[in-house]
Order: sequence, then C-alpha cells, then structure tokens
Amino acid sequence: MSASATTARTTSPLRHLGPNWYAAVMGTAIVASAGAALPVRPPGLRGACEAVWALSAAALAVLLVARAVHWARHSDQARRHLGDPAVAPFYGCAAMALLAVGGATLSVGPGVVGQGAAVTADAVLWVAGTVTGLAAAAGIPYLMVTRHRIEPGQASPVWLLPVVAPMVSAALGPALVPHLPAGQWRAAMVLACYGLFGMSLLATLLILPAVFARLIHHGPLPLALTPALFLVLGPLGQSTTAVGNLADAAQGALPAPYAHAAAPFAVLYGAPVMGFALLWLALAAALVLRAFRQGMGFAMTWWAFTFPIGTCVTGAAALSRHTGLHALTWLSAGLYILLVAAWAVAAARTAHGLVSGRLLAAPRPAPQPLPAVRVRTT
Repeated sequence: MSASATTARTTSPLRHLGPNWYAAVMGTAIVASAGAALPVRPPGLRGACEAVWALSAAALAVLLVARAVHWARHSDQARRHLGDPAVAPFYGCAAMALLAVGGATLSVGPGVVGQGAAVTADAVLWVAGTVTGLAAAAGIPYLMVTRHRIEPGQASPVWLLPVVAPMVSAALGPALVPHLPAGQWRAAMVLACYGLFGMSLLATLLILPAVFARLIHHGPLPLALTPALFLVLGPLGQSTTAVGNLADAAQGALPAPYAHAAAPFAVLYGAPVMGFALLWLALAAALVLRAFRQGMGFAMTWWAFTFPIGTCVTGAAALSRHTGLHALTWLSAGLYILLVAAWAVAAARTAHGLVSGRLLAAPRPAPQPLPAVRVRTT
C-alpha cells in the first residue's frame, strides 16, 4: 500500500468513530417513546414525537453504514476499541440503539408509516437488538476477564452498558405480544422477557457495588466521565418500565395466577426502585454540578443525561398507569421536561462538534513529562 493511501486511511473522519456514537441514537429515540408513554397529552406532543422518531431512525441508518465502513476500512482501530476497557462496554449501545428505535417506531411511527410496517420494523429491530445485546452482555464481560487489564479503582458506570441491553429488550418486547399468535407464542414471549429482565437485573446488582465503592474509596470520576454517573439510572428506570409493561402483556398471555400476580409485582418492585433512582439522580446531579464548577466541557458522555432519564420517565409513567397516582403523573412529566432539555443541549453541542470536526478528530495524546535537566556546577 502506498504512503498516500496509508495517510488517507489514518486521516479518515471515520477512523475514530467509536460505538459510543450509538448513545446519541438511543438518547434521541427515547425522547419520542417517552413522550408517547406520558400519562398526559399536551397539544403538539404527538407530532413532535413523530419528528424526533424520524430523526432517530435516520441517525441509526447513517450510523450503521458509517460503522460498517469503519470495520471494513479501519479494522485495526475497531479491534483496538474492543481491547480498550474504556471503550468496549459501549458496544452495548449498539444493541440499545436498535431496540430504542424499534420501540419508538411502534409507539409513535404507525401514524406515519402505518401499523403493519411499524410492527414489522419493530419486530426486526427487536430481534436484532436482543441478539446483539445478548452477545454484548456475555462477550464484553468475557473480554474484561480475559483480555482487559483493569486496575483497582477503575470501576466505571460505563460497565453497565452491555448488561442493561437485555433489560431494554425486556421493557420493549411486551409491546409485540398482542401481535403474536395467542397461546404458546404470547406466553413464551412474556416469559422470555422476564428472563431477560432477570439476567440484566442480577448482572446490574454485581456491578453497582463496585461502582459505588470506587466513588467512596477513590473520589469523584474524572470531569469528562462524570456524566456517566447518570447511566446508573438506566437499569433502575428500565426495569421499572419492564415490569409495568410485562404486567400489561401478561393479561391473556399467562395463566390466571401468574397474570394476576404480575400487576402487584410491578408496583411492589417499581415503587422502591424508582425511589432509589430519585436518590441516585440527586447524587449524580450534585456531582455533575461540582464538575461544571471545575470546568467540565462538552464530550459525548453528555448523552448519558438522555436515555437513562428517559427510562425513568417511562418507569414513572408505568407506575402511574398501574396506581392511578397523580403524583407519579407529574413526576413523569417533570422528568420528561428534564429529558427534553438535556437532549436539546446534547444534540446542539454534538451538531456543532460534527460541523467543526472536533468530535471525529483523533484523541489528543496525554502530555508527556519533560525530561529532567541536569545542571552542571563547577
């Protein structure tokens, strides 16, 4: 290969396009699906959600092509990403982007593409996202054990990304249950989603203590990584959403004793978990404000403010639906306003970074210490 070809490959704008970019697709799609899940329907919300869903679908299509080109032309960099413990967990975002766009397609897309097309698209994306998510949930921890070299004190909320993907499948799979044949198919889908819920929940419970211990023993995260604290909200809000949606889908899909038990479980599980989510939201917000005061600038980690908050919106909406409490309705609405504000800021700053080329530039190398200078004396 000629020197000019090598230079072109290494300077390609796609060379440093990592899997973390899928977080932008997730964060955009959740704005649409969370808006559709709200117990309140302000004027214009439906049209706005359809527009945001269309944007997320277009962004997913562009990113899938760009990532395919990245793997084809920059396989060395792609393999380097898999070998980097700070980057590899973001492969879970690829699965969640597929799932999030599929779920938004079924919740807000039928008015644009029709019910049949929306169901088909969601089914394809749910299967693809679930398979990809299971591969990430098993494969990334395998790499962490066998390939990555992780030092004490390096635990990060980013570790949650691969294991949360099955929880997203569990939360969005119930919407497909009414479109399956009655009987075995529907029952299998509901129980499979409960299985996905369980594997993700138990894996999350393994990781959260390590993350909290890292904060206690080693202090706050680096400034650029501080927004990742919001990722803890993902499994909390998504699991609350999952049990609420599964309780709805279980009616008519499971035998009576289990179908009747699903609704109480949704409330008895979801209420305390949502309480912990609000506690963690307060802690994470305080640490983010501290990071802002210390000069935290924009990075792609700011997309951590979007999808996790969106799962809390859908979780609060599910609790509101099952309890009828107006307080939960207002909680979901307040969280949705926070979500839209976070998305608007992250989207605007990302667009600016793309136009300027800064977000696709090669990472700056860490500064090297100056060599010691020996002073000769006479």
